[in-house]
Amino acid sequence: MGGVAGEVRRRVRRVPPLTLDAGIAAGFAVVSLLLGHDNVPAGWERLDGLGSALTCLINLLVVARRQAPVTVCLAVFLLWGGYIALDYWPVVNSLAGLMALYTVAAHRPPRVAAGCSVLLAVLWNFAGLTGEESSWATTLGQSVLYPVILCWFGNVARTSAERNVRLAEMAGQLKREQEENARRAVAEERVRIARELHDVVAHHMSVISVQAGLAGYVFTSDPDTARRALGTIAGTSGEALEEMRRLLAVLRVDPREMAGGPAAVDRRETGEGATADVYEPAPGLDRIATVVARVRAAGLPVALRTTGERRPYPPGLEQCAYRVVQEALTNALKHAGSARVDVRIDHGADRLTVEVRDDGGASGAPGTPGTHVPHAPPRGAAAPPPTPPPPCAPSASGQLSTGHGLIGMRERARIYGGSLRAGPVPGGGFQVLLTLPVHPAAGPAPPRKGTTEHDQGAGGR
Repeated sequence: MGGVAGEVRRRVRRVPPLTLDAGIAAGFAVVSLLLGHDNVPAGWERLDGLGSALTCLINLLVVARRQAPVTVCLAVFLLWGGYIALDYWPVVNSLAGLMALYTVAAHRPPRVAAGCSVLLAVLWNFAGLTGEESSWATTLGQSVLYPVILCWFGNVARTSAERNVRLAEMAGQLKREQEENARRAVAEERVRIARELHDVVAHHMSVISVQAGLAGYVFTSDPDTARRALGTIAGTSGEALEEMRRLLAVLRVDPREMAGGPAAVDRRETGEGATADVYEPAPGLDRIATVVARVRAAGLPVALRTTGERRPYPPGLEQCAYRVVQEALTNALKHAGSARVDVRIDHGADRLTVEVRDDGGASGAPGTPGTHVPHAPPRGAAAPPPTPPPPCAPSASGQLSTGHGLIGMRERARIYGGSLRAGPVPGGGFQVLLTLPVHPAAGPAPPRKGTTEHDQGAGGR
């Protein structure tokens, strides 16, 4: 039964309001004409031509009740009052008057509905005093009760409609906010992927560039060194491809895999998932030693020192530390020349401290990264494998301009509520110091205002 009623309501809502009101007005007119030509109580006139015309006019005004509720209500009451004054039976046109008052209550403020209710009560008492079939007390009670009920139902309908409008506006606003949040999330994810790609590509390509230059320089004089350099290039490029594949895999995941659908089954059956697991954990502190070994193999002396007791950290925090070390060593490989680099990881009680510092090199000017200049070997001695010229050189001021790498490091530190210092140190050399607070929760800490410190008097790398 409820299903049938719901279907009827849905069909009625699909009918245009003007068409629905026209049907109601026509129905009122037909019923009123039939009632007026029926057995009319004593003391009232039967409908004649004038009475029938007034009846049709009063009821057909209901067609415009939504467009002009107050005007229609006043017009119906005025014509109805003239109809009663001509001694026609008032009950005949009562439907139109009651509907007009309900419409005012449903579309206008309560004070307007109250004024129209007073007019209906006056008209009702006028009709009661004119006729003889009802007592004065009955007429008075009807003139009070009917308007109150109609106004109450109309007010309920009006507040429900207003609430529906507000809910529709809130739903639209919520949809817009969700779309904006989705766009913001996409933009943030793009920034994250761009930052990760920068870290991966910049580090590995720097190592490949240095090793390629070394291999080309000693290709004929020292084939073993050249072969080792080419092996390092092959391993570094393979690792770079693996990291980029893992990073970009989320952009091409089949939606069926997320629910364990046929795509995931196909991957398991073909063995693709076993041979190319793109969902491995992100690199963390455990892989810093691999980065240090790779940079050391590229010709840059790097020492790794760890202090404190290692304990589990959130994966994002470990990846932050890993990327900062990777970026700092990449910059040192490109800019520090023959400098010696020290990487220090300190597991404190309430913070994780990572420091990457180079000594500026033998020929580096104080406060700037050193630049290695190879010397001519003694007469008759074999030429040592020199380090190729650094891909990037300091600017004319002796300092390096701030690049996307330093911006990315600072952004990572900010996300996890940490601080990052990057700049020259007294006595020569360059230092990158990352401090991350250790929180018990396995997620990024709320960023603190002013946690990233800019270089003072020096550019980043």
